[in-house]
Amino acid sequence: MNRAIRRIADASARTWSPNPRGEPLANDDLLLDAYSEAVIGATERVNSSVVHISTSQSRSDSQQALNDRNQRMGSGSGFVFTPDGFILTNSHVVHEATALGVTLFDGRRFDAQVVGDDPDTDLAVIRINATQLVPAVLGDSQQIRVGQVAIAIGNPYGFQCSVTAGVVSALGRSLRSNSGRLIDNIIQTDAALNPGNSGGPLVNSRGEVIGINTAVILPAQGICFAIAVNTAKFVAGRLIRDGKIKRSYIGVAGQNIPLHRRVVRFHRLQVENGVLVVSVEENSPAQKAGLRDGDIIVGYGSEAIAGIDDLHRLLTDERIGKRVPVTVIRGVQKLTLELVPREKQ
Repeated sequence: MNRAIRRIADASARTWSPNPRGEPLANDDLLLDAYSEAVIGATERVNSSVVHISTSQSRSDSQQALNDRNQRMGSGSGFVFTPDGFILTNSHVVHEATALGVTLFDGRRFDAQVVGDDPDTDLAVIRINATQLVPAVLGDSQQIRVGQVAIAIGNPYGFQCSVTAGVVSALGRSLRSNSGRLIDNIIQTDAALNPGNSGGPLVNSRGEVIGINTAVILPAQGICFAIAVNTAKFVAGRLIRDGKIKRSYIGVAGQNIPLHRRVVRFHRLQVENGVLVVSVEENSPAQKAGLRDGDIIVGYGSEAIAGIDDLHRLLTDERIGKRVPVTVIRGVQKLTLELVPREKQ
């Protein structure tokens, strides 16, 4: 027994002994490494903004009588992003739901209403009538770098406010939404996501939201995706204002790409990045205008295009049916093509 007590005392003495700089270690918190401290700090800053969303949806069962209705239950995640109760989540979490319930971090539960739903970007805004809300801080997805810490918070399988951490694995991915449209500028991360994480925030080490968790690749491990927060800012603003997003359509799929410095200087471009055209849809305005795979879009109308977010912001309802000059880099040449966007159906 004395030997056991002596070993515990020796371990305690080592824990409380001075570090190499001669400063005593005050408590166990100081033994955490920088990574752990970053994850803990970010989690504490955003945890109170994360909510659990429960949904119910009426559906017909073909094996029942036609007038017999069943309730299909679902759940997901979201986060408060304004003090007056607006919550950002995924479209597939709330789409066609007949009833919504939101449970806050402190246990309070409220009924919620859908403000706007955009299946094309898999984003939706809902609202609750509540006070003492803590909105999450929205970051800037343009500042994300591959390899930086990424922290996902949500409610997988109903386990509220579960935290997983990893890194940003890749940027500029494309992901097809349930509507069939490619969502561009997707963030890939290895922070583990599971059913129920959808709609929750992906945050950086400062606790700023950089993405909205949306999908995993099964049965692969560590391949998860989030919608860039800059895309979410734009979509959420339109949903709050109009309840929906009416877009013009040009018919290209693309991803962000840096431009060669010599090309930027030679053509005196206003941007150092552009949108690489990955594919052009048949019979689309882009095909009719002469856009090709491999072209890099650097201008749309009078606006410079440095990335997918810039292009999405300009594909608005005001431009439907109006001729627009599009500036592209093809090889080393700069070309101006004219296209006429149409309304996306």
